[in-house]
Amino acid sequence: MKIYAVCICLIALTCSGCQRSSKKLIGVVSKGQAHQFWQAIHAGAVAASRDYGVEIAWNGPADETDIARQIQIVESMVARHVDGLAVAPASRSALVKPVEAAVQSGIPVTIYDSALDSTDYLSFVATNNYQAGEMAARKLGELLHGHGKVIAVNHMPGSASSMDREKAFQATITKEFPGIQIVGSEYGMSDRAKVLAAAENLLTAHPDVNGVFASAESSSVGAALALKERHLSGKVRFVAFDSSPDLVAYLRDGTIDALVAQDTFQIGYQAVQSLAEKLRGHQPAKKIDLSAIVITRSDLDKPKIKAMLFPDFSKYLN
Repeated sequence: MKIYAVCICLIALTCSGCQRSSKKLIGVVSKGQAHQFWQAIHAGAVAASRDYGVEIAWNGPADETDIARQIQIVESMVARHVDGLAVAPASRSALVKPVEAAVQSGIPVTIYDSALDSTDYLSFVATNNYQAGEMAARKLGELLHGHGKVIAVNHMPGSASSMDREKAFQATITKEFPGIQIVGSEYGMSDRAKVLAAAENLLTAHPDVNGVFASAESSSVGAALALKERHLSGKVRFVAFDSSPDLVAYLRDGTIDALVAQDTFQIGYQAVQSLAEKLRGHQPAKKIDLSAIVITRSDLDKPKIKAMLFPDFSKYLN
């Protein structure tokens, strides 16, 4: 009987191991790792994996400008035969071939955060970035009462999400606020030191500037530092994009007048959710739009805003 009982236990343990290994594996590839933006997306992806009973393999280049590394990661996920793949393309053109190769190999692919120059994917999950750029322009136009000179601290060329915001910002200012002139713009290349230098260059070239727009988290932090170093906090109106503890602190102290924030946790969640639904035999929507919101200092103590700005990563990330 003892031998029989031991055999039963071994069979149970073996079956338990089989059950764990039979979970579907979804690869989630980010543009970068450094900023809170990607940590929030990672947390959302983990939350969805728990709710849908799948596993995720998270990876991305250390630097958002390292497009070659991102391509390598996508290719390694395909070689690993993941059951689904979520990709945030660092370049809307350079990632086309790797993504299409994944689809041709039978792996469903969801594109998230930033667009791809292809429609050969399962779903596209992202903030409506063009609408978000319009929101930023209208807020800065309101703060400047329709008159003044503005500089734009942009993210990096080839990144569809930020380019949509930048394009919408410029178009909306030009169309709706003829009394406002965009006098200069530079790319920060997703590097805070480079952003700081770009913002310093713009402020030096245009000392009479009245307003600033930044199109991503790194651009926003660098521009805020440049304004603080020149003692321009509260004197130059600043609409920033994305959120982080640093940006919230700058909003509180008046360096930033408004944040256009995304629900990054939901972007990660719904990217994994779309693939999990596909693996269950359902067809998710081709396009899943999430709205950005404009946050001002008076909004910071609202429970809904606090939950969005300060997600509890400890529940999801070690």
